[in-house]
Amino acid sequence: MARLTLAAAGRASASEAWERYAQVALWSRWSPQIRSVTCSSSRIRAGATGRVRGPLWIGVDFVVDAVDEESRQWVWTVGKGAAVLQLHHRVVPVGDGSRTTLAMSGPLPVLLGYAPLARLALGRLVRPGR
Repeated sequence: MARLTLAAAGRASASEAWERYAQVALWSRWSPQIRSVTCSSSRIRAGATGRVRGPLWIGVDFVVDAVDEESRQWVWTVGKGAAVLQLHHRVVPVGDGSRTTLAMSGPLPVLLGYAPLARLALGRLVRPGR
């Protein structure tokens, strides 16, 4: 099991960036690898389950493991079999904007394959007006 952490900073407020995470329907607006999402809850909450669909409409199941709205952090597990990732997201205020981090754990080849897409998505997450 490997671990990789990514980060991005931008001018979107921490509240704005957090809401983009918290409202499942918004994920495909800032995350280019997500085409659609089905989820048992419209807002992330511990125990929520669902499926994200990516390029070529390939679906991946997920479960939300933990959410802390106050500290703007959440953790979810995505994938199946040998390709399972645990993703820990956090948003913090920085000046007039925000910074988001993504700590990922899972098989190294999967992390390395996902990292470029995740980096792009994080940058869009903290960009105003998404």
